[in-house]
Amino acid sequence: MEEVVSQGRALQRLLDELGRLPGIGPKSAQRIAYHILEADSEETQRLAHAILDVKQQVHFCPVCFSYATREKCDVCEDPRRDQTSICVVSEPRDVSAIERTGAYHGLYHVLGGVISPMDKIGPDQLHVRELLARLSDNSVTEVILATNPDVEGETTATYLARTIKPLGITVSRLASGLPVGGDLEYADEVTLGRAIEARREA
Repeated sequence: MEEVVSQGRALQRLLDELGRLPGIGPKSAQRIAYHILEADSEETQRLAHAILDVKQQVHFCPVCFSYATREKCDVCEDPRRDQTSICVVSEPRDVSAIERTGAYHGLYHVLGGVISPMDKIGPDQLHVRELLARLSDNSVTEVILATNPDVEGETTATYLARTIKPLGITVSRLASGLPVGGDLEYADEVTLGRAIEARREA
């Protein structure tokens, strides 16, 4: 009897943990949990090891704050990237979204969020200081502000534009075409690629 109760708790723990994931409701959590239960042990071990490996091996790049598996991320390590351009995004997943377009070949800088007075997040809680440090050697001639087209994203872009423009660096913003209030990671490659290519001065 005790073993049955223990198994029930194990399943409930799995359901609870899956339910904590963003975008996973109770029904989705149940579907995933039952898939895991019905899968063979080799498949479940691969999943468990993949989760553990990503936590142990992936870290933030010390230069741009995107995800990296080596000392620096693949973009920062690539000497073929355009060193005169930095695209500023809110989160590491935005880097992946822009990379999928194939329309941008410069560097990135991840802020780690956006300015949000309601959440008590100001410039000091973001990687703004590190961005300004990267701009201090005069090698960068353009900064592209690629924050989401919502209130917080626009507030962050406006703040950065006002801070960077006095340095004599061209500051541009992604062109319209992205839905207002939308997230970059959900934009299709064609729309996002055109927004990059048709960027305007901020």
